[in-house]
Amino acid sequence: MPETAAHSLLPDPRRWKALAFIAIAQLMVVLDATIVNIALPSAQADLGISEANRQWVITAYALAFGGLLLFGGRIADLWGRRRTFVAGLAGFAGASALGGAAVNEGMLFGARALQGAFGALLAPAALSLLAVMFTEAKERAKAFGIYGAIAGGGGAVGLILGGVLTEYLDWRWTFFVNIPFAAVATVGAILVIREPEGARNSSGLDIPGVILATSGLVSLVYGFTRAESDGWASGVTIGLFVASAVLLAAFVFVESRVKAPLLPLRVVLDRNRGGVYASLGLAIIAMFGLFLFLTYYLQIVEGYSALKTGFAFLPMIAGMITGSTQIGARLMTRVPPRLLMAPGFLVAGIGMLLLTQLDVGSSYAGLILPAELLLGLGMGTAFMPAMSLATHGVQPRDAGVASAMVNTSQQVGGAIGTALLNTIAASATTAWVAAHGSEAATLGKQGFINAAAVHGYATAIWWAVGILAVAATIAAVLINTGQGDSGPAASSGDSEGVEDAVSVPVIAH
Repeated sequence: MPETAAHSLLPDPRRWKALAFIAIAQLMVVLDATIVNIALPSAQADLGISEANRQWVITAYALAFGGLLLFGGRIADLWGRRRTFVAGLAGFAGASALGGAAVNEGMLFGARALQGAFGALLAPAALSLLAVMFTEAKERAKAFGIYGAIAGGGGAVGLILGGVLTEYLDWRWTFFVNIPFAAVATVGAILVIREPEGARNSSGLDIPGVILATSGLVSLVYGFTRAESDGWASGVTIGLFVASAVLLAAFVFVESRVKAPLLPLRVVLDRNRGGVYASLGLAIIAMFGLFLFLTYYLQIVEGYSALKTGFAFLPMIAGMITGSTQIGARLMTRVPPRLLMAPGFLVAGIGMLLLTQLDVGSSYAGLILPAELLLGLGMGTAFMPAMSLATHGVQPRDAGVASAMVNTSQQVGGAIGTALLNTIAASATTAWVAAHGSEAATLGKQGFINAAAVHGYATAIWWAVGILAVAATIAAVLINTGQGDSGPAASSGDSEGVEDAVSVPVIAH
């Protein structure tokens, strides 16, 4: 074996310090997807944002992030993951400063889009750095356990932090808070992180692939957003979905023909990675919708403050951390990934099932608390092996784009989940109002509104239960690797023969 290849297989002595700074950056990106939700009513009032336009605070971020992730992943492979990581941090901090200083809605929407764009550079670079730095089974389990807990619980942390900042400071601090996160992570990355040699992809950039993938994903996410506001049958909604299907089909065709594809089809056609991407995306659809409904239920129906709402999500965070670091990380070297992922999604589904019983005045301790604990435990247990398996065995030159696919499934799933389940809830609420109009006098105006809203939430949560059941089924059927030994993951990008190494049990997943 050449000396450089042998050197690239040696573990980086500073890898655990590097993990700390990668974790800080990942937490910043994940919590930013939800931290603004809590602050949105205050920002809307302060900047005079209309009801019709307020969704763009969320949508601008999701469109840029989801649409550019594959491009960001390939840039990380091509340009270097450490360099891309630092550039993403700097850009994200700058965009956050712009958002915090926003004087009108256009400036705020633009800042959110920039945050999404730089997040699309940062997130796949962070995950792919872990993939190439941690190659020994037990260490990989611990590292991805920490990463999985952050990826799963960061959204809920964002709700808590958003509540604290909005209540005691100002909504603008939900943007400004990213600057110290980014500063610490940047200094740490420069001083500590060293990317293994021979892990870059020197192939050229697939420009047609970039255009088709970005346009197709943006059309898909925006289609679900318009379905929420305009309805599923509107011409714009249908047109966006058709455009997305055509663009993504063209993307697959181009990727199968070009010499240096943006997304090598070998990355997604492996049944294990494909199973992870599909099941994880579906689970995120269910979870993001739930965050939205529980936030509205606790604040609007039960009258919780922003801060109290944030703390009400703490049991879910505790469950995710426990499931990821104490269950998933301890068992991933002993049992096949599907025996963690499928049961994990089912346990989360049971927690979701409890929430279908939500009603006006439901007990937090008697219903919401146990449901959150089950959701957290289940999702944390499933997330950890999913994060590891999604990047395990890929050639190092493909690590960035494989990581980007994990983030793409999460971001697109989150955007779809918010729009899809919100649309279902709105339709159910409208139907309930039509059927129970005679109860308005008995319940009172606000009581009637609350009862209708909660019925809509419960109906949408039933759909989320079904989605989690499908995610569990996909994980059980498609993911077929067994638990591994302590050998290293494939790390040499010089041989095409390792491109399907994930299907050979050389490492625990």
